[in-house]
Amino acid sequence: MSLAKNIEFLRHLPRLHGLNTWDAMGLTAQRGSALMETRQFGTNPGDLRMFSYVPADLPPSSALVVVLHGCGQTAAGYDLGAGWSTLAKHYGFALLLPEQQASNNTHTCFNWFNPDDTRRGHGEASSIRQMIARMVSQHRIDKSRIFITGLSAGGAMTSVMLATYPEVFAAGAIIAGLPYGVASNVREALNGMLRSSSRSADELGDLVRKASKHRPPWPRISVWHGSADRTVNPANADEILKQWLDVHRLPPEPMSEGMVDGHPHQIWWNADGETVVESYTITDMAHGTPLGKAENDQRYGKEGPFLIEAGISSSYHIANFFGLTGIVAKIARPSPRASVESPSAKLIPLASPISTLAPDLSKLLQPLMTGPEPAAKAPEKPSVKAKRRRALDINAVITRALTAAGLLK
Repeated sequence: MSLAKNIEFLRHLPRLHGLNTWDAMGLTAQRGSALMETRQFGTNPGDLRMFSYVPADLPPSSALVVVLHGCGQTAAGYDLGAGWSTLAKHYGFALLLPEQQASNNTHTCFNWFNPDDTRRGHGEASSIRQMIARMVSQHRIDKSRIFITGLSAGGAMTSVMLATYPEVFAAGAIIAGLPYGVASNVREALNGMLRSSSRSADELGDLVRKASKHRPPWPRISVWHGSADRTVNPANADEILKQWLDVHRLPPEPMSEGMVDGHPHQIWWNADGETVVESYTITDMAHGTPLGKAENDQRYGKEGPFLIEAGISSSYHIANFFGLTGIVAKIARPSPRASVESPSAKLIPLASPISTLAPDLSKLLQPLMTGPEPAAKAPEKPSVKAKRRRALDINAVITRALTAAGLLK
């Protein structure tokens, strides 16, 4: 994309309050941070910079988290604000933090809307993939435990990476981002940010399915968005969910809802009871990454522009969703005064109930089962979608539904 088009795009962005202050923080963090730059990691067609953090005692076959900053930020600055290197040191995993250059985008936004940067094997997407390959070979990373997250333009670029290289990632978390494939030029990017064009679930899902030759299983997805975001319309969170629920062949209605640290949380799980899609709506929060005290009473990160105190530590909960904190929820029977934990029993935090009434089991089960075929009808070759639905373990679904209703332990 030309410099002129980048300038035109950024001219329409809402004013980034405190951007100069954040730039100063980023530069200071760069000099004093634990991140290390790797200058040679491949052909680097997207012309990005590669920064990483590897704890001194990192064991073999450890996990890797890729972290993508937002516009006006640096890799070190976003790491300081979101607290990822602190988490990596505490829980023992490696970090990769790609960084955009002003020569590519005036305000250092990842070019999530530029087709030359969002296709498999091309541009910035390919550069990030090359960085991951370097980290895997250099630090003996477990290829089955690679994750990615990002804020805003970094969140939109997270969508790009999950769609174009789904076989690389076990899971991803998108913060105040956009779905994959909804913009291919500046005008469409602006429209998507401000209005969030609504598309059908099939159409959104097809954008991901056509981005590579990958077949299931797909990466698990965590979606975060502030309800008062005026930079990226919160409706984009619904579109991201719609896209990945279709990819995972899951129903649109959440299988369980609750509150985590005072904010609405929805989850969807598969036939094995594993949470594969979740969403957090951060009440009354503007554009940014939510910060707060974690369940271990630690604080990860530091407030700054687009890093907002919201009473919930998104980085900690995302690391938990990735399975990096070592915390496993236990199933418990709900009661009016007790908290309810996710029926997944895997990789998700405790959630307080919105209501202590048992959910309508018909609503939980109906989207997951096909109806009976008429006896008189001649057998037909089942469709692909019918095959996928019949492949679900119905006993497991019923067990999880009864557990969510508090009827089983």
